[in-house]
Amino acid sequence: MEQATATQPQALHPDPARASEMPYAPAVEVPAGGVIVFISGATASPLYHQHPHVPAEHVQPDDIREQTRRALDSIKLVLDARGLDWRHVVKATKYLTDMREADAMHEVWREYFGDWQPASTMICVNNLSSPGARVELDLIAVGPPSTA
Repeated sequence: MEQATATQPQALHPDPARASEMPYAPAVEVPAGGVIVFISGATASPLYHQHPHVPAEHVQPDDIREQTRRALDSIKLVLDARGLDWRHVVKATKYLTDMREADAMHEVWREYFGDWQPASTMICVNNLSSPGARVELDLIAVGPPSTA
């Protein structure tokens, strides 16, 4: 088990030799004193859009990889606004409308997260917030104490 430093969350693997077999960590240890950022679910729709929904703002690409990229790009805007990066993400919930697309979604996920594996849950659902959305991601990140 890795020890968390004063500023960075650390993955907890009961069997560290097998960590590379998984796209997530069984658990993540968070150092005390940080700021917790709860990031709302993101789809391929723009981060900022009208409510009630305007259909033209929610035209979804058919490709799960592109939908995943767009969702992660929106999440990156939130992380950047707080000065955080993917390494600060400690928990993710991944909603898919077709579990058979999980490997393709994780392929893109690794482009963003590299070798960092936050704790994660994946759920298959019938529908998401906009027609044609096939993936939605919500995350929890922990950063250093706020200086504001």
